[in-house]
Amino acid sequence: MVVTIIVFVLIFGVVVISHELGHFLIAKMNGIKVLQFSIGMGPDIIKFTKGETKYVLKLLPIGGACMFEGEDGIYSTDANDDGQKPEGAFNDANVWSRIATVFAGPFFNIILAFLLSLIVVGFSGEVIPTINTLTEGYPAEAAGLREGDIITKIDGDRIYLQGEVTLASALSGGEPMEIEYKRDGQKYTTVITPKFSEQDNRYYLGFTIGETIQCKGLNLIKYSAYEVRYWLKATVKSLVMLVQGKLSANDLSGPVGIATMIDETIEVTKPYGLPTVVLNMINFAVLLSVNLGVMNLLPLPALDGGRLLFMLIEVVRGKPVPPDKEGMVHFIGFVALMILMVFVLYNDIARILVH
Repeated sequence: MVVTIIVFVLIFGVVVISHELGHFLIAKMNGIKVLQFSIGMGPDIIKFTKGETKYVLKLLPIGGACMFEGEDGIYSTDANDDGQKPEGAFNDANVWSRIATVFAGPFFNIILAFLLSLIVVGFSGEVIPTINTLTEGYPAEAAGLREGDIITKIDGDRIYLQGEVTLASALSGGEPMEIEYKRDGQKYTTVITPKFSEQDNRYYLGFTIGETIQCKGLNLIKYSAYEVRYWLKATVKSLVMLVQGKLSANDLSGPVGIATMIDETIEVTKPYGLPTVVLNMINFAVLLSVNLGVMNLLPLPALDGGRLLFMLIEVVRGKPVPPDKEGMVHFIGFVALMILMVFVLYNDIARILVH
């Protein structure tokens, strides 16, 4: 369990630092003063000041923040005798500089995911969607698919990786799927209706799929980008299903649930050696980084996406929303977010106790 905690802190730390570093660097590039760069939540355990910024490491290894001069009415010093406020205030920067600064956090998470994918794909290769075997009595066989066929599109969406086929099949809901595949250099199209498995409680097309290829040079860059694209698709589709009611809030996981998944992954991969464990943890960091990037772009109060929404409204209106009104919306959103975090924490602990 000690190893799990260490790995959890390392993964969360890298992902959060990347996010806050995005805000920090782009703010600096746009002349916005950063008052505090903090990692974690709760009481301070390490803090120091360098230049105009205070750097803080907090006790709980989740979350982080960049506090800008003048943001939410917080200034490092009082106005001078002429009534002028300190230079480098966030709200004094032009709207596009502020948009870039806020957007940079989630964007740096995607960059981190790509850089980590280079490591995973470089060492373990990538799995492309080549059909290996067909399952008797399932729709893929009846549709005429053969071993060696390569899936290229599903419902018009380009497919590059095995995981994309598995994801589409699992989330199909049993609806007919238009499958484009390549055989001997020629492309063909068929329609397959997935078959439900009572045993696994999910839908299957009826084949095993996956051919591992080694990726070097430009292929490494290309397939690492495909890996990030896959996780983006998986995250967005999961959010859409949550909104549609196909997933419930009980399906969400917080820090405790994530730590549990890390522990289970370590236990499963440990017999295969340390390199396998490390690569799986890096891959886990890719998933977490993409999730954090996407979640923060949701147009909800207190999240980066909520702040971006107000700035886009400012672009349309030609003037900002009154700070007191925007601040109230973000405060309400923050309270709601804290309530959701408590709910998710309760569910995580309940799942552990049940199992």
